Amino acid sequence: MTDQDITELLLSWGKGDEAAFQRLVPLVHAELQRLAGRMMQGERAGHTLQPTALVNELYLRLIDVRRVRWQDRNHFLSMTSRLMRRVLVDHARTRRAQKRGGDAVRITLGDGVDVADERGRDLVALDEALTALAATDERKSRVIELRFFGGLSVEETASVLDISVETVMRDAKLAKAWLQRELRDGARSEP
Repeated sequence: MTDQDITELLLSWGKGDEAAFQRLVPLVHAELQRLAGRMMQGERAGHTLQPTALVNELYLRLIDVRRVRWQDRNHFLSMTSRLMRRVLVDHARTRRAQKRGGDAVRITLGDGVDVADERGRDLVALDEALTALAATDERKSRVIELRFFGGLSVEETASVLDISVETVMRDAKLAKAWLQRELRDGARSEP
């Protein structure tokens, strides 16, 4: 199957064709598993949420998404990365509430954009920092989200956001510095 075939299925699904979603799932499953595995890298051993469970939760949330005007594969990956981020953050918040910070989910932004130091950072803190960045500069926040959570390449990110590759690299660099400062300052202000 080509990207065009996936786009056609997305467009059909967006228009209400549930059978298109059923045909789409096997085509994107391996890529979503890879994305989930990448997001779960660096998690503590024995993490209660595994990549397969993350993808399954994603499917449940996708079923609830109604009438999205899908554009193409990159738009789909963008949306799924955002939904996976929400699943992980919701999971981390639940764990944090159960064990008031004692076993919070720790992450580092590895290959794509490295904003965490060697100890890693709390996923909830990262989500809060990304939300704050989005309030200041939505595009830079989206670049980080697409590159880290979505696993998109610089070129794919540029395509999704309709900006140049150079702009993606510049935004990633500035967003990295901003997030490092936010996470570092946030860590200092915690009790």
